[in-house]
Amino acid sequence: MFPSAAGTLSIAGPAGALEVAVDPAEDKRVPVVAIVCHPLPTEGGTMHNKVVTMAARALRESGVDTVRFNFRGVGASEGRFDDGEGELDDLRAVAAWVRAQRPDAALWLAGFSFGAYVSLRMSAELQPAALISIAPPVGRSWDFKAIVPPSCPWLVIQGDADEIVDADAVAAWVAKQPHPPVLVRMPDTSHFFHRKLMDLRGAIRHGVRAWLPHG
Repeated sequence: MFPSAAGTLSIAGPAGALEVAVDPAEDKRVPVVAIVCHPLPTEGGTMHNKVVTMAARALRESGVDTVRFNFRGVGASEGRFDDGEGELDDLRAVAAWVRAQRPDAALWLAGFSFGAYVSLRMSAELQPAALISIAPPVGRSWDFKAIVPPSCPWLVIQGDADEIVDADAVAAWVAKQPHPPVLVRMPDTSHFFHRKLMDLRGAIRHGVRAWLPHG
């Protein structure tokens, strides 16, 4: 059953249990659940990462219920890191659980860095109603060439002073998409949005406003 109050639970995953945090929106709730995926586990990424939690907060403030989870081998999630392959199965399992618990709700996918890569790779299969990609690691060790997201609303947020992801490579990749997203480039902003988290919050809230169901 989908929790009515914020809390952490465990669901069955393909490599063992997956640790999941559910945070319902407090006010003006809309029939949407957003799954927010965390950055690279081998670099300390977890569902408690500050960019992930701020993105989830911005969505909840917009009326969207949020689900964060730890990929395999992180926190209380069982299994071992699988270089971006098994993590696709983790997201698939969480999405199936969300859709089973909330058949009334549209599914959104969001992710930061490695989490953006995983959510984008799964987007064609999962067919989310909307996508949010924060600092997608284009041009690094992940293959973005075969990723073709569905023609749903899509927001990409990228810091112009990102020391890990090349902002111009992200912009060039975005421009080649058959259904290009809205690209928000944040000046003087590093990969982890140091001192820019409130700006990130505002960019997400503004970016998703037109996507929200009304009535």
